[in-house]
Amino acid sequence: MVVISPLSEGASSHLSTRLHSYDVFLSFRGLDTRRNFTDHLYKMLIDSNFTIFLDEEEIETGEDLKPELENAIKASRASIVVLSKNYASSTWCLDELVMILEQRRNSNHIVIPIFHHVEPTDVRKQQNSFGIAMAKHKQRMEAETNVEEKSRLARKIEIWGRALKEVSNLKGMDSKGRDHPPLQAATIHH
Repeated sequence: MVVISPLSEGASSHLSTRLHSYDVFLSFRGLDTRRNFTDHLYKMLIDSNFTIFLDEEEIETGEDLKPELENAIKASRASIVVLSKNYASSTWCLDELVMILEQRRNSNHIVIPIFHHVEPTDVRKQQNSFGIAMAKHKQRMEAETNVEEKSRLARKIEIWGRALKEVSNLKGMDSKGRDHPPLQAATIHH
């Protein structure tokens, strides 16, 4: 079971408070969930005294991830990844996911996936909307005429595919509150 409690002023959390500016970084596709599910989740977490990083801006396709997003991921104790129908169509959502999972591997960063109207299997196998999105990324890569850019895109697509598989194998929940156990043996206990 994963338990995240808000950062407190107590002595036992003093070091954690210094190292983390946020309790939770929210990763989501604004097009799908900003005005509904994610806004409700954000309010619930704020009402429970969590400090949350929620990016208010949409980044245009093809733009690099903003440095403040990378810094916010590193400055958070946990990330909640809201995987929705159009999540994989956003290159910056996929870049965020890669960074979040790197942070998980390199520190005690907790990652909780929420499958919002999508099945973990679709994320894992990159089928349905996730398959369509990945196919579009591949088409864009194949249409690229600059050899270096084409190679860079091919590497990114491979990394994004691995990240989607990895996040789908973590213990998570769907937007109706049902648990989705991980396929791999490891469960996060904190």
